[in-house]
Amino acid sequence: MSTTICQVMGFLVSLLGVGGSIMATAMDTWSTQDLYDNPVTAVFQYQGLWRSCVRQSSGFTECRPYFTILGLPAMFQAVRALMIVGIVLGILGLLVCIFALKCIRIGSMEDTAKANMTLTSGIMFIIAGLCAITGVSVFANMLVTNFWMSTTNMYQGMQNVQNRYTFGSALFVGWVAGGLALVGGIMMCLACKGLIPDESRYKAVSYNASGRNISYRTGPYKVGSGYEADPKSRKGTGYEEAPRSEDGRRSYPSKYDYV
Repeated sequence: MSTTICQVMGFLVSLLGVGGSIMATAMDTWSTQDLYDNPVTAVFQYQGLWRSCVRQSSGFTECRPYFTILGLPAMFQAVRALMIVGIVLGILGLLVCIFALKCIRIGSMEDTAKANMTLTSGIMFIIAGLCAITGVSVFANMLVTNFWMSTTNMYQGMQNVQNRYTFGSALFVGWVAGGLALVGGIMMCLACKGLIPDESRYKAVSYNASGRNISYRTGPYKVGSGYEADPKSRKGTGYEEAPRSEDGRRSYPSKYDYV
């Protein structure tokens, strides 16, 4: 898969994920009334993050928003915050990703800048997907806890708790949207590697002597064992053996010979 195809597919998948997160946040069917014990009812209730609705058997539906913020449970407000943060990060990631697409050339933007922008948008999509999945999962956990508490109270003869709520369609939309945003962010991070130009990190460096240019001449070098019987047999450049006299002694020139 080429870099351009991976980048475009990541953008489209992330776009679907962010759109699904917005849709799930705005839906009113986060929790719906459980009709297992009472399949025939004149009133059907369902709730969302922003309002609760009642639908009658005649088809008339009435929705009432939550007029309070402090009166809502802390976990409920945390779910709201997670969904909003995920949507904001997703929208920012889409804006950054549009300018980072390889198929779109804006001015003299280098591939390195596009690679950094692609990586940034991918991280934003991953965080947005995690926020959506976490928010939906927290709300689902609240529903499961309240469901079993309501069931226990009903079995104990407490008639004041009648309504039980189960998973609504918005939860499944939120899970799918968060997964799509997460996958799209991973694809954008993978596409970042293909946008980095293939240049060597290390370049050859030439060093020049700071002083005068001094040339050295080296003579032949012979590697030996380090142990030689007669060290006087070594001869090098500029070494001459002194002549011997008749009695076998070597005669060396005196200082008067140079006068």
